[in-house]
Amino acid sequence: MGEFGNLIRNIISTDNFISMKKYVHHKGVSTYKHSIEVAYLCYKHYKKKERKYPLKDLVRAALLHDYYLYDWHHTGEGHRLHGLFHPGKALRNAQRDYGELSKYEVDAIKHHMFPLTIIPPRHKIGWLVCLYDKLSTIRDYRKKKYK
Repeated sequence: MGEFGNLIRNIISTDNFISMKKYVHHKGVSTYKHSIEVAYLCYKHYKKKERKYPLKDLVRAALLHDYYLYDWHHTGEGHRLHGLFHPGKALRNAQRDYGELSKYEVDAIKHHMFPLTIIPPRHKIGWLVCLYDKLSTIRDYRKKKYK
């Protein structure tokens, strides 16, 4: 399965994470696929040069940054202002389902929507998740629909 596969296996095999396949994130791309792509982009960035932050925390934060578990397109179901509030929902869900998160994971999940949310990430891992989330979003809008 390789190093990346070993890092993500325990999360992507859970029922709630698998359920993300049914939630459209951007232009027909599922939240499941988007989150794995962000994690993989972060992983590739890390592997280019040894870094001074934990690879496991980087990959987990990237996987869980959009772990809000609903279709945000259904605004009538209380998902208004999704861009502002989903980081907190994703964090609460991640803590509930995967236990205690590191300070790097918490920071990255809470602040990945900067500058829409006004508080920027405090750690390099948060900045990387923020950057690769935006890059992946651009790529999502350029892809054909898949789940």
